[in-house]
Amino acid sequence: MDLASILHRVSVVALPILVAITFHEAAHGFVAHRRGDPTAKYLGRLTLNPLAHIDPFGTVLLPLLLYLMPLLLTGQPGVVFGYAKPVPVNFMNLRRPKSDMIWVAAAGPMTNLALAVLSGVLLRVLLGLGGLGGGDVDLFDRQRAAFAVVQPLAQMLQYSVFINVALMLFNLLPIPPLDGGRVMVGVLPGASSERLARMEPYGMLIIFMLLFLDPLHLVYRILVPLSETLIRWIL
Repeated sequence: MDLASILHRVSVVALPILVAITFHEAAHGFVAHRRGDPTAKYLGRLTLNPLAHIDPFGTVLLPLLLYLMPLLLTGQPGVVFGYAKPVPVNFMNLRRPKSDMIWVAAAGPMTNLALAVLSGVLLRVLLGLGGLGGGDVDLFDRQRAAFAVVQPLAQMLQYSVFINVALMLFNLLPIPPLDGGRVMVGVLPGASSERLARMEPYGMLIIFMLLFLDPLHLVYRILVPLSETLIRWIL
C-alpha cells in the first residue's frame, strides 16, 4: 500500500476509535456518579472531550505501531491493541459496592454496543442516500458530489461498527481489570469473588499473553466468531 492509502485508512479509523473510547470511559464515570461515587466528576472525567480520556502511549502510539508496522512490511494491518486512561472509581463510595460495581463496569461495553447499532443504522441511511435515481446530467453531478461526501462517512460508520463490537467483546472477557472481570467480581459469591479480584494486579499480563502468546488462539476462536456474527447482524 502507498502512503496515501495508509493515511486514508488511518484517517477513517481514528475518529471512530476516539468516539468509542471516549463514550466508553465517560459511561463508566457517569454511572459511578449516579450510583454515589463523585470521583470521576471531581477529576474532570465526566466529559465527552477525548483529550480527557486519551493516554498518549496506549491510545495513540501503541495502536499506530501495531497497525502500521505489519501494514508497511506485509501489506496487511496488524492486530490493534490499545487502551485509554481508566476512569477512576472508588467502589467504596458506591451505595451498594458489590452490586453497583456490576452496573459501573457494564456501562462501558453496553455503550459500545449502542454506538455500534447506531452506526449501523446511520450507515444504512447513508447507503440509501447513495441509491438516488435519475438520468439527467445535473442530477448525476449532484449525486456524484454527494457520494464524495457520503463515501468517507460511510467508511467511518462501518469502522465504527467493527471497533465498537471489538471493544465491547474484548472488555467483556472475565479478567480483571477488564469490565467483564469486574462484572464477575460483582456477580460471584464471596470467596470466589475475592479470588478473582486478587488477580487484578496480574490482569494486564494475562491479557497480553492471551493476545500475543497463546499458541492455541483461544481468545480469537471465541471473539472472532462472536464479533463476526454480531457485526453481520448489525450491518
